Amino acid sequence: MMDSCLYLLATPIGNLEDITLRCLRILREADIIAVEDTRQTAKLLNHYDIKKPMISYHEHNKKSKGEEIIGLLLEGKNIALVSDAGMPCISDPGEDLVRLCVEKGIKVVPVPGSSASLTALSISALPTSRFAFEGFLPVKGKERRERLQRLSKEDRTIILYEAPHRLLTTLRDLRQHMGNPKVSISRELTKKFEETIRTDLEGAIKEFEGRSIKGEFVLIIEGKSPEVLKAEEGRIWEAISVKDHIIMHMEKGLSKKEAITLVAKERSLNKKEVYNISIEI
Repeated sequence: MMDSCLYLLATPIGNLEDITLRCLRILREADIIAVEDTRQTAKLLNHYDIKKPMISYHEHNKKSKGEEIIGLLLEGKNIALVSDAGMPCISDPGEDLVRLCVEKGIKVVPVPGSSASLTALSISALPTSRFAFEGFLPVKGKERRERLQRLSKEDRTIILYEAPHRLLTTLRDLRQHMGNPKVSISRELTKKFEETIRTDLEGAIKEFEGRSIKGEFVLIIEGKSPEVLKAEEGRIWEAISVKDHIIMHMEKGLSKKEAITLVAKERSLNKKEVYNISIEI
């Protein structure tokens, strides 16, 4: 194992006092600091009177700069990686850099601290023992619809990030696909205008339709209970043809004969009528 190391430093998500002593020490000792936005990180470094060379590393230059950073690490440099706020590599291109380090046998050390997702979850008053972190949803198209459809069947608490200009669109899409579960919506966590609204999706839409939307948002959404999911699964056949209904049960392991019998029962149809349709399968 080489002497050089990539440190993943969690930085404050708002309040600059939310930083660990270990993080400050490593920022001072590292040879170079890799940052998402030099202007944003400069505020933190200036606040603590830390003067170190910075290298820009973000979504749009991660390939070229990632190779450059790996080269510096291979030369024996110690590099601290920070994002604009919170833990690097979470909904962040740092994950690609970590993967490169692992492939090259370069040591990676996490230095934990602030996290917007867990901070918002902790104050949501929704279940915290099991949760699914989804980051940002796909912006549009088939990929977005498919992701929303999968989330509509999630029984764990869901954590999403969203930008202010897309918040209402996302709330409306969630309402369409997920019904009206409880939600906790936090913005500007640890900052002067920190706010958390606990309501349901319908209430959230009404709230934000009538106001200026500013800040970065974390959405915590209640998952569906096993009872609700079971009831919904029992009615899924209402949206498909008799033929597809038979196939659905056969894919679950039933014989064709058993599937015909069950479909006839569920749809209150004559068994012979269902059998005639099954001939096409």
